[in-house]
Amino acid sequence: MRARRKADRSILDWMTTEVSRLRNTLGSSDRTRLDSYLEDIREVERRIQKIEAQNSTGEQRELPGAPAGVPDSFTEHAKLMYDLQALAFAGDITRVFTFKTGRDGSARVYPESGVNTPFHPASHHGEREDRVTQFAQINKYHVSLVPYFLEKLKSIKEGDSTLLDQTLIIYGSPMGNSNVHNHKRCPLFFAGHGGGMLKGNLHLKTADGTPMANAFLTIAHGLGLDLKSFGDSTGEMDLNGVPDTTVA
Repeated sequence: MRARRKADRSILDWMTTEVSRLRNTLGSSDRTRLDSYLEDIREVERRIQKIEAQNSTGEQRELPGAPAGVPDSFTEHAKLMYDLQALAFAGDITRVFTFKTGRDGSARVYPESGVNTPFHPASHHGEREDRVTQFAQINKYHVSLVPYFLEKLKSIKEGDSTLLDQTLIIYGSPMGNSNVHNHKRCPLFFAGHGGGMLKGNLHLKTADGTPMANAFLTIAHGLGLDLKSFGDSTGEMDLNGVPDTTVA
């Protein structure tokens, strides 16, 4: 199997005939879109092959136990994962995905954040200002990678709009204060318009005690799911209301 993979080099090589047959049935604009999609696949493959080659040289790695196709750079790894997810959406291979950018109990270090403290120890900062700042810096680094994915979706046409217009991205955390495992006032944001479900460009501040599940229930209804409740929800909330400019 490994020899076959090396010989074929690309998954697209297995389907040359099928691709040629499909291209002959398409108009010029759709052929251009298909060619662009296939080139994006090849580019992701090239990047993974380059990583595998580098990690197979025997040189010491920052992540010794990681598979050969996983880059030591978290930024590079996250971008690869985002590109694969964008390809899956563009090809309608899936409508839903979950991507965990960081495991809560992980002791991984993210040097690209400018902090060398492992993630989980950093999360138990003891309310010390310097350590709170370090943990905030790690989280800022993680969220700074999300715009790459949003721009990728925005660059892909979907009918008369873009893939970002037709997509809903939920980014958040299960904790508001990780030092004491407090799950109140957890950070959360939505991106994309969800096919017109969300207007965007809003900062909403809810009353104390409002369940986050209310936002999820609203989204579920917007997606056409017939749910009476979700988790500890108490009802829907207006996600397209008048923006509250008060800092949360």
